[in-house]
Amino acid sequence: MKEEVRIDKWLWAVRVFKTRTIATEACKKGRVSLGTPPADVIAKPSRTVRVGDIVNVRKPPVTYSFRVRALTENRLGAKLVPDYMENVTPRAQLDLLEVVKISGFIDRRKGLGRPTKREGRDLARFTDDISDGWDFDFDDLDDDE
Repeated sequence: MKEEVRIDKWLWAVRVFKTRTIATEACKKGRVSLGTPPADVIAKPSRTVRVGDIVNVRKPPVTYSFRVRALTENRLGAKLVPDYMENVTPRAQLDLLEVVKISGFIDRRKGLGRPTKREGRDLARFTDDISDGWDFDFDDLDDDE
């Protein structure tokens, strides 16, 4: 068994990222770090991890933390993942994720983005009410003759 494995390979193998390319890009963008928060070290894709290391992965709005339990370079089945990593994400981060899921589009400010279905119906009803009050006879406009 190996003592060290590249962090991008390990993140892909334990299913934190869907592809190794995405794992490598996350490392290059500084979204992956090793260690506990005050002494975080930004991890380059070639950085190696060892058993017992804490890996922090920032996937906005949450920063996940995983403890390395075992090393692998090969992609694992979903049922085997708990043998290779332990999720040690603080409860506050998980609560933040729940708040974002619950809020959905409730916090959307008026005027941003497309109107919701309800706003579209209200707008259609409003324009229909206005146009019903107008009685234009375009034949009367040609009285100049």
